[in-house]
Formats: sequence, C-alpha cells, structure tokens
Amino acid sequence: MNRDEKFVITINRELGSGGGSVGRRLAERLDVKFYNKAVIRALKEKYHLTTEELEKLKGQKEGWWAEFQRRVVPFGDEQNDGPEIVTTEDVFKTETEIIKNLADSGSCVIVGRSAFHVLRDHPNHLSILIQAPMEQRIQRVMKNQELSREVAIKTINQVDERRENYVNRFANTSRYDTRNYDLVISMERLKIDDAVDIILDYIFRQAQW
Repeated sequence: MNRDEKFVITINRELGSGGGSVGRRLAERLDVKFYNKAVIRALKEKYHLTTEELEKLKGQKEGWWAEFQRRVVPFGDEQNDGPEIVTTEDVFKTETEIIKNLADSGSCVIVGRSAFHVLRDHPNHLSILIQAPMEQRIQRVMKNQELSREVAIKTINQVDERRENYVNRFANTSRYDTRNYDLVISMERLKIDDAVDIILDYIFRQAQW
C-alpha cells in the first residue's frame, strides 16, 4: 500500500475483538476518514429498515427472506404501483455501491461491511482481519453492551453466523480464510494502540520495497 497515493484500508473483525476501535484509531493516526456504521445508516435510509432488521436480512441463509418480502418502501405518492421488494441482492448491491464510492472519495479506513471483498481489486488496498480469543471477546461485549455472560455469548455466536453466511453467499468465501487478507492480527495481550502500531509498521515496511 502506498500512503503517497489515495488508499483504502479495510478491516474485517470478530465481534468483541476491538477491531472497530483499532480502525478508528488507525484512521486518526493516518489522518483519513473512518467509516463503519455510516454504511448501515445509508442502507437504512434507502430501505427504511431498522438496524436489527437489516442485519437479519443480510445474515440469514438463502431461502429465509419471506418475512422481509412484504416490506413496503414508499417512493413517490400513493399512486405508485406497489411496494419495492427488499432482498439481500438489493442490500448487497447498494452496500457495494456505497463502499466503492467511499473508497473513490479519498483515502479512508472502512471497518466491516464486506469491504475486504468489494474492494479486493482496488489498486491501493490493504486488507486486515482482527481476531481475539473467545473469552476476551465475551468480556468486551459484556462490558460494552452491558450484557450478562450468557447473553454476550449468544450475541457473539449469532453475529458470527450471520456475518459468515453473508460472506459465503455473496463473496463465495469464508471471512476466516486468511488468503483474503494482507495482515491478520490476534488481539490476545494487545492493546488498541499496539495493533495500530503493528499495522503502521507493516505499511512502513511495505513502502521500503
């Protein structure tokens, strides 16, 4: 990755790994834009869905969409021909357009949202996966979301499954396949700034070649 030209860094992360915080801190230290929930907000505005509905729509296996197929998205006046059908294909297409536009608009860090796949052919792209041991993830989710241990574990498992299903379906790969990334970091015994230092060192060493 060349920092002297427009670049994009994508970070895929496990829930509770601290990957979002790493991405935000990295963007601050590189003095570039940071995008995370901005993509979700844009999708919500387009489809008039809640975050929970959108995450369910994105993450379920093929054939699980009946409950969303009757979703009415009003456009124009009451004389329109009927509702717009919201499908996973619609969401992925819109998400792809948004992510590409963000990358084209200037150097940035994008966390999640399948950006690692959408931008795989970007000429100046660094792809990162951030993981953490399960116990560390549980403790972080319990603290950040004020959940019991039992609910935190259930939440992590549900999010893991939804994200994996989504990537399997649209990227035809696994989000855990390390071949999708330039750099994989385990947050075990690492602080947020430690991980950022590792990424910056990697970028610096790449620039020496």
